[in-house]
Amino acid sequence: MAEQNENEEEGGARTGPATSKSVRYAEAITSPDQIRDADPGDTLVTTSHEVIRTWAQDRGAQAATVPGTEHGDHLGVLTLDFPGYGGEKLRHVSWDEWFRTFDERRLNFIFQDKKKDGTPSNFFRLESPEREDA
Repeated sequence: MAEQNENEEEGGARTGPATSKSVRYAEAITSPDQIRDADPGDTLVTTSHEVIRTWAQDRGAQAATVPGTEHGDHLGVLTLDFPGYGGEKLRHVSWDEWFRTFDERRLNFIFQDKKKDGTPSNFFRLESPEREDA
């Protein structure tokens, strides 16, 4: 497993051989308070569980996985289930399970708090700096 970098310990981005331009140019968010300071349309990145959970819960989203993508007894594709967006095919999981898998896979949470017009955004993407097909 790759070494943990200094930014990651504080909730910042994880880096590796497949770190994307999105992560390199995103604003690292390490606490929920920083989200409010982001400009509309900004790309943000975090590994902070508190930031991710706060952002998701502010939108009514629940931790989820895509059924049929499991690897033995390990969770498959991680996602979030937003109310009203057709998540009936998703399987809700505990935040503890979701974050354990998120950390084991060394993922980054790339997200947007507000669209350019200032309305709330549900955009997020999970990305691995270790491989292109996270």
